[in-house]
Amino acid sequence: MTHDHDLVLRPTEAQTAAALNPPAGRNGGDLVVETLAGLGATTVFGLPGQHALGMFDALRRSSLRYVGLRVENNAGFAADAYGRITGEAAPLLLSTGPGALTSLAALHEAASASAPVLAISSQIPTAGLGGGRHGYLHELPDQAASFRGVVKSVHTVRTQSQIPSAIAAAWQSALTAPHGPVWVEIPQDVLLAETSLPVVTAVDATPDELPPRPELTAVAADLLSRAARPAIIAGGGVVRADASGKLRQLAETLDAPVVTTYGGKGAFPWHHPLSLQSWLEDRHTTDFLEDADVLLVVGSGLGELSSNYHTFKPRGRVIQVEADLGKLESNHPALGIHADARLALQALLETVSEREDPTAPERVRTLLAQVSDRIAAQELTLEQEVLASVRRALPAASPSFWDMTILAYWAWSAFDAQAPNLMHSAQGAGGLGYGFPAALGAAAADPGRPVLAVSGDGGALYSIAELATARQHDLPVTWLIVDDGGYGILREYMTDAFGEPTATELSRPDYVALAESFGVPGIRTSPETLETDLAKALATPGPSVVVLPALLRMFAPTHLGSD
Repeated sequence: MTHDHDLVLRPTEAQTAAALNPPAGRNGGDLVVETLAGLGATTVFGLPGQHALGMFDALRRSSLRYVGLRVENNAGFAADAYGRITGEAAPLLLSTGPGALTSLAALHEAASASAPVLAISSQIPTAGLGGGRHGYLHELPDQAASFRGVVKSVHTVRTQSQIPSAIAAAWQSALTAPHGPVWVEIPQDVLLAETSLPVVTAVDATPDELPPRPELTAVAADLLSRAARPAIIAGGGVVRADASGKLRQLAETLDAPVVTTYGGKGAFPWHHPLSLQSWLEDRHTTDFLEDADVLLVVGSGLGELSSNYHTFKPRGRVIQVEADLGKLESNHPALGIHADARLALQALLETVSEREDPTAPERVRTLLAQVSDRIAAQELTLEQEVLASVRRALPAASPSFWDMTILAYWAWSAFDAQAPNLMHSAQGAGGLGYGFPAALGAAAADPGRPVLAVSGDGGALYSIAELATARQHDLPVTWLIVDDGGYGILREYMTDAFGEPTATELSRPDYVALAESFGVPGIRTSPETLETDLAKALATPGPSVVVLPALLRMFAPTHLGSD
């Protein structure tokens, strides 16, 4: 009698022969790239360094595509975007010490945005590990300690036989909801030593599912079905779970208005009769959500930006669906449901009762009119026209990546993403330099459609070196640089707070000439010609730069009591 747990997969004769006679000339680095290929990876990002050369040498014996960037942090941003676009874990190969540490800000953004990045770093030789001061190049007393507070999980390797399992465990961790960056480190000598281990051919690292508890979704469904004024906040978890269709179905079943967070852009159709769009930094929207007697929050922790800088004080019952346990009820008491957004929405769809509210579309129209009137009263025509020009120039199926710049802050609230997973920004951690290298990562994932990057001149200088990457790999990224001669939003903040700015003004290089020096076409545009110039650049194969000299302003905040 045979039981299921007694069954094992037996190798074929060919597999056995290959295992007994592995190819010569392989090292620990080959085990790394073989494992990645066995997990389904096709593209890796990174930057070589002395201790990591074993991994990079192995790349030439593999089928993996390598996209090398010029700065480790930018390579991390590229991997972040690749993970967001594909939903796959994006391998990021790094060297020890300075190379590894330079990626920290990018991994912080990936953690904040739940982007699956698989960072694999080298380490000093095993003889130097243990915290002593041996004087090795790039030595740190505990390199992994620098990453434990940033990434989702840390995996250490000390022998070659540990490599496949450690990478597989990291891969599984990165892709189990909530997605996130993970860290693997392997000593130099382990990577360089010749290996007699068989070729890694297949690796199982299926992510764990995170279903909701049925007793919780039953209560949530009852509350929503009986609500008088339900509303929904849809966060990035809806996009990452590919659950926008289920969200729309639930909203229509309940006649519940939906607002999307900045990380959830595109999770709900912009022009749907129930769409409150993304005007979260607006007191009218805050008041609307506070008035809901049942508020369903899906895939959001209701952090600073999503709560109008923590001025949001819900009066009704809150239901929060969140895959990140640390975010569950972290800001507001709620019926907390620890689950993947897709599985939770499906459970709610199976149990809610249909309700009709003919007043819901009218209440949505009233709110959007109030928001429009507030913005119109501030004489911000230039900013709105520039954003509208970008939207008209950008093909509907093209993704966009936005740096921390005034035009991006406008886009968070006012830009129609047109589809899930097409608009991304660095608002998770809020670091500069994200837009252009992230767009390169997205273009590497899908080179068949143009990608837009948007930066201010301050953020652009963080990643100007990646023009060389764009040219080398001929990636179809159009980079819009809004040049106002400084850190524009900080200039506004300091002027408002202190009467005048300090340390915000920057020398202005000729960005068009700079782009052309890399062999990348550049053009200087104006608000009047932006749409035409941007559309032409996006339609032209390969990379390009469009520079818009303009001084843009932010709309007035409402969380400070102004109206």
